[in-house]
Amino acid sequence: MKVELNYAKETMSCTVPDENYLGTLLPEAPAAGLRGEAEVLRALEHPVGSRRLRELVRPGQKIALVTSDITRPVPSSRILPLVMEELRAGGVQDEDVTVVLALGSHRPHSSEEKRRLTGEQIYDSPVCVVDSDASDCVRLGVCRNGTPVDIFRRVAEADFRICIGNVEFHYFAGYSGGCKALMPGVSSREAIQANHSNMTRPGAHAGNLDGNPVRQDIDQITEFISVDFIVNVVLDDHKEIVRAEAGHSIEAHREACAYLDRMYKIPLREKADIVLFSPGGYPKDINLYQAQKGLDNAGHAVKDGGILIWCASAREGFGEKTFEDWMLHKTPDEMIGEIRSHFKLGGHKAAAIAMVLKRAEIYFVSDLEKTLVEQMGMRHFDSLQQAVDEALRAQRVKGIRPKVLVMPLAGSTLPAAETDR
Repeated sequence: MKVELNYAKETMSCTVPDENYLGTLLPEAPAAGLRGEAEVLRALEHPVGSRRLRELVRPGQKIALVTSDITRPVPSSRILPLVMEELRAGGVQDEDVTVVLALGSHRPHSSEEKRRLTGEQIYDSPVCVVDSDASDCVRLGVCRNGTPVDIFRRVAEADFRICIGNVEFHYFAGYSGGCKALMPGVSSREAIQANHSNMTRPGAHAGNLDGNPVRQDIDQITEFISVDFIVNVVLDDHKEIVRAEAGHSIEAHREACAYLDRMYKIPLREKADIVLFSPGGYPKDINLYQAQKGLDNAGHAVKDGGILIWCASAREGFGEKTFEDWMLHKTPDEMIGEIRSHFKLGGHKAAAIAMVLKRAEIYFVSDLEKTLVEQMGMRHFDSLQQAVDEALRAQRVKGIRPKVLVMPLAGSTLPAAETDR
């Protein structure tokens, strides 16, 4: 069986013996229908739980249009021009619109990255394009879970707020999208840390909304600040828009989540001895901090004592300083213990990896140096084929006839029991 996985903007390939091949976990084919910009236009023309955007805005209003940063696959450059046309139809002038790139706790963008994210049509227009700034926030209140609602000033002081995002599974928020563009997208570091600390509580896991304490914070911010309209999309494995939902911040988001479930929540008949996976390539493997999401999903598919073969470039390194310090200087037990007793943003990602390491070995094929990989408690391999061959050998030594499951899009595919789908 020949296997090809996305790696950065390229691919890596290997072969798996037929007798060991269990299967490939891939999303369901999207339903027939509109694609790309045509699908976004359909959603804008038929919003969920809301009037059309052009009917909601008024001339002279200051509009904050919040979309994702470079670590997310949101096709902002294709969505923004369509949203701007709706705003112009409502009498809004370009000079009154600010596109805010939601950094959360991530690094700022270069000018070229801003241009690429928003597209030349927007970037070269009178529309203002800025990064969010976690140090310049307005405190609007406190959620029932104790999380402060701190929102970037340019967004908090706008007259009308629109959130753009993609919907995929999130390992503790349940799903991305919706009001997540504001919390944690344009929140203070203190607010992000408080929200993310709920990841250790029951209900905070991929594919779950009901009783999820992380999502409770995200959705509750509308009690303190209006999210006046959203545009959320679901992408296929080629990053094409296959579904769009627009309108009410909760109702439209939930419609997108339901569509995502039909495509990407895949029944798993049995767990595998070896799971060979990629988060999905760029930008999902731009750094280790982002690539972790694929590992978390793949972890649901491997047997205890099994091997995860992780194919992720991580060319930009770790992606966050605390995360790097924890990964390189703490044992898995130390990370898990510390995150439960004293939550620290960045450390939460390390603790999530530690939880997987307690259950399975990780073979890592990446651009990281061998010494760094080994310092993290993983095994380094230069090629996918070397990792597969060694994993098969290691399991056979234990007397196991190993079964290999392939997850080419682990960053967005969630293995689930039949009853969970």
